[in-house]
Amino acid sequence: MNTDITSLTARLLAHRWLPRSDAQVRRALVDETFRAELESRLAAVGLELLDNPFAEHVAVGLRNEVIDVVFGGRDYQASTMNLTRDEIALLIVIWALIILPKRERQLGRRTRGDDGQNDMFGQDKPIVHGEEVSGAFSEASLLADFGTQLGGRTKIRNFALGKLARLGFIERRNGFIFEGPLLDVLLDYRILADRIINGTLADVLAAAGRNLPASLTEDTAEEEEDLELGEEEESGRP
Repeated sequence: MNTDITSLTARLLAHRWLPRSDAQVRRALVDETFRAELESRLAAVGLELLDNPFAEHVAVGLRNEVIDVVFGGRDYQASTMNLTRDEIALLIVIWALIILPKRERQLGRRTRGDDGQNDMFGQDKPIVHGEEVSGAFSEASLLADFGTQLGGRTKIRNFALGKLARLGFIERRNGFIFEGPLLDVLLDYRILADRIINGTLADVLAAAGRNLPASLTEDTAEEEEDLELGEEEESGRP
C-alpha cells in the first residue's frame, strides 16, 4: 500500500490533477484506509485532497491554515494564482456558463439535449461526468457578449484565455471553450451558485442572452448535499 500511496501522492503533485477514473484515484475514493493514509501524507506538507463528486478530476490544494504562510500574508490579494481582477471576473463568467447548467443536468440525472420528461427512474442513475453533461461555447460569442466589460477582446483572446487554459480551468479547442480539469474542483459551487443566480452577474448574463437556472432553492442545495453524502457512503468513508 505504501508504494501505491507514494506513487499517487507524487503523481498528484507532479500533474496537479488526475481523473477520477484513474485506478489509484479510484482506490482512494473507495478504500477508507488508503484514503486516510493519503490525506495524512498530504497534510504533513500542508496540502489536502480536493474531491468533488460532481467533478471529473481530483486535485491537491493548500490547507487553509498554511495559505497565509505560503503566500506571505495578504500581499497575494484575491488570487493565489496571480490572476488579475479582469481574469477572475472572466473565470467566474465562464464558470457560470459551464458549471451551473452542468450541475442542473447532474442533479436531474440528465445529459445534454435530454429534458428528462420520459425518464421515470432518472434519480436512480449514477452521476455523469464529462462532455455528456458539460457543455461548451464559442470564444467569439464570449468576446462579443463580455469583451468590453472584461478588459477588451484582444486582451481576453491573446492573454486571459491562454492563462486560464494553462492553469487548468478551461480547455480551448477549435474556437470553443470547454470545462478544464480544475474548473469544478477549485471553485466552490455552494458559495458561488446562489451569489451568481441571485446577484448582479445574473442580470449581466441575462442581458447577453445567457440563460441560467431560474433559482437556487434550498431543496436543490439539500439534494446536492445528499448526493455528496451518498458518494461518501458508497466509498466507505465516514
